[in-house]
Amino acid sequence: MAQYRGRSVKLNKPYRLSTKESKNKKFGVYVKDKSSGNVKKVTFGARGMSIKKNIPARQKSFLARMGGVLKEVKGQKTLSPAYWSIRAWKKNFPLWYGWFV
Repeated sequence: MAQYRGRSVKLNKPYRLSTKESKNKKFGVYVKDKSSGNVKKVTFGARGMSIKKNIPARQKSFLARMGGVLKEVKGQKTLSPAYWSIRAWKKNFPLWYGWFV
């Protein structure tokens, strides 16, 4: 458990964003920045898109595209939306509904 803007949040547990939190992004995750020690919120995923990760050809294509993007990320990988998007496309993606504890 960590504090983010005065409330307790779970770190590294992706959750679905409400439309009040973000009109553009579908998921969010709280991550601790190793360089500053602060908790940051990373948002990812287009709201209007479904990922269809059960279709092997689509999964293979997406992971091939995003693998290069992730290699270009400098610094802490978990602060990148690309890192969490790749995790979302893999099986057993842990999704947590709600930021409150």
